[in-house]
Amino acid sequence: MQVTTEYWLSHAWLGTHVEPGVALDVADGLITAVRTGVAAPPPGATVLRGLTLPGLANTHSHAFHRALRSITQAGSGTFWTWRERMYEIAAVLTPDTYYALARATYAEMALAGITAVGEFHYLHHGPGGTPYADPNAMGEALIAAAAEAGIRITLLDTAYLAAGFGEEPDHHQLRFSDTTADAWAERASALRGGDHALIGAAVHSVRAVPADQLETVAQWAADRAAPLHVHLSEQTAENEACLAAHGRTPTRLLADHGVLGPRTTGIHHTHLTDEDLALIGASGTGTCMCPTTERDLADGIGPAVALHRAGSPVSLGSDSHAVIDLFEEARAIELDERLRTHVRGHWTAAALLRAASATGHAALGRPEGGSIVAGAPADLATVALDSVRTAGPGDRLAAETAVFAATAADVRHTVVAGRHVVRDGRHALVDDVPAALTDAIAALRD
Repeated sequence: MQVTTEYWLSHAWLGTHVEPGVALDVADGLITAVRTGVAAPPPGATVLRGLTLPGLANTHSHAFHRALRSITQAGSGTFWTWRERMYEIAAVLTPDTYYALARATYAEMALAGITAVGEFHYLHHGPGGTPYADPNAMGEALIAAAAEAGIRITLLDTAYLAAGFGEEPDHHQLRFSDTTADAWAERASALRGGDHALIGAAVHSVRAVPADQLETVAQWAADRAAPLHVHLSEQTAENEACLAAHGRTPTRLLADHGVLGPRTTGIHHTHLTDEDLALIGASGTGTCMCPTTERDLADGIGPAVALHRAGSPVSLGSDSHAVIDLFEEARAIELDERLRTHVRGHWTAAALLRAASATGHAALGRPEGGSIVAGAPADLATVALDSVRTAGPGDRLAAETAVFAATAADVRHTVVAGRHVVRDGRHALVDDVPAALTDAIAALRD
């Protein structure tokens, strides 16, 4: 017998506007009915006070980078010096310590209203590149961690085969490499998803996958109708090296080898030519912007507006987790563009909310997600409208308040598949998330 749960939302974002007094029927993890004009909570309904949004989608994550927060902030340097610190953390992780860190990190995401994450996973093997007895032990640890934290995951198993154009992996990268794309595909094919987990693929970057092996990764994803992600033009040095090696930009190289397309999402898209923009837009390739990481690493400001106008769906990710806050990522797209152009008003609140939800879910292989409609997953995030950050503007501007004033700390409730994962700002499955983060990170430093 199907059991129906009823939720009453004091205010709900319904894709185009904020609606007061909305009741939802939920059964088997799906929204079965949406009723508007319900002025008071029906008897027995679970009450969500504030602005309820579709659950947020974090399109791009490296869970183990959470251990780098604050450590890499002091001093000077570039992306490339930051990378050395990242390698130090990667060198000491085991399946058990990775599980503990990822579980705590994903719980932090749930507290921020995130109901689905795209985990760009390339830390596959043991020290020196020796496979574990279970070759997917690290990936399975991430899948289990997401389940324990109560969120959905798309594990984007990543091909990472080279240190650079024509260069073998260095000692740091041996844990990442399957040596060939065929070997990567054989290992990745053994991964199994579940109700909360999908399996996708990723090309780490054009420098990390030789050009003659790009098509193997793309075909693996195509055969499974799976999402395919790729770091693209994050650094000018990578662009210059690609031009020197292949006489074309990374975008053109990917296009020539069948990587671009509507199931593909490029991460960053920071340093693009006009031709690159046209190739990405015309192919329907998505764009995941990660502004807090891009500014933290001094990468630059990507042309999000131009990409959107060219036809590239824009989503958001917290990437290295300098912070985990999709409201900050969303408003940064607008605010960074203001800094670059000296003009305000490039993105509406509605467009940014779509980037943080529906577009991100689609990029993770869940196109049914990101909307509060009958038939959609019952994934919700409720933002308080009475905190010191959000009080004042009133109901009419609730969407603008969420995008331009709220932070992750204002999330009061997170519901995933109809289950209350975060209630009144407390995680229901991970008892003490700050302690879990502290312990997991301390174990790596010890």
